[in-house]
Parts: sequence; C-alpha cells; structure tokens
Amino acid sequence: MASAGPSAGSTQPALPSGPAVFKTVPYAFMLPEIICGIWVWILIAATSVSFPLLQGWVMYVSTSSCLISLLLLLSYIFGFHKNSENWKVLDSLYHGTTAILYMSAAVLQANATIRSEPGHVEPGINESTLTSTLNYQLNCAASFFAFLTTFLYILHAFSIYYQ
Repeated sequence: MASAGPSAGSTQPALPSGPAVFKTVPYAFMLPEIICGIWVWILIAATSVSFPLLQGWVMYVSTSSCLISLLLLLSYIFGFHKNSENWKVLDSLYHGTTAILYMSAAVLQANATIRSEPGHVEPGINESTLTSTLNYQLNCAASFFAFLTTFLYILHAFSIYYQ
C-alpha cells in the first residue's frame, strides 16, 4: 500500500520568519552582506576619494545594495513573504544581480587602490606621503571588504538557487 504522506519531491522548505532567518543558511548571509557593505562605504568615505568616477560607482553599489538587502532582511524577519515561492525567485535574482554589480565595484575599487599606491605618480594629484599611505591602506581595506561582500552575495545566490 502506498504511503499516505506527500511525496518527497513535492515538499518545499518553508521560508523562515523572525529569528529563524539568522539560523537558516542562505538567509544567514544577509546580515554579514549588509555589515561588509557598510564597511566598504565607510572606508571609501574615509579616503580623500581621489578617483571620484571609480569610487563613486563603488559607493553607489554598496549603499544601494545595503539598503535593499536591509529591506529584504526586514521583510523576511516580519514574514511579509507568506511562504510564497516567488520570494525565492526574487531573492535569487536580486542576490545574483547584486553579486555581478559588486564584482564590478570590487574590480574598480582594486583599480583605485593600485592607483593610490604610494610612489605611484598620478598627474594632478599632489598629496603628502602620510596622507597617501593612509589613503592606500583604507583603499586596500575597502577592496578586501568589496571582494568579501561579492563572495557573500555569490554564496547567497547559489545557496538559494540550490535549496
């Protein structure tokens, strides 16, 4: 006689709500994504922003993705998803797109870091050695956190896709 329960392929895991969001693997990446993205913004804002076109894009990506990720996290915490399958698609598309945007931002930040290296001569930029060393160190840290945030968004996008 056949089993009375649902088949193994038809059950979908429930989307978490409340504090369970921080204990479930794909959604637990959201808080570190937000924190690392805030660090990217803070570290770039602390520099003298010698390359406004490059670092402006990085700041735009980091602030907008932090705000959208925060809204998405709050919607999961408060249970706005109502266990709809569309939220998984939205989450996967958002994190996949943001991973691509963050990768472009991380590469541009790495370029700005290389160009801000002490001893690297840029036309029209005249800074003291101490200021250029500090800017270089802040840019190095911002590059590290930009690539780390990119990795977190990639992990989230793939883990939600394979869930």
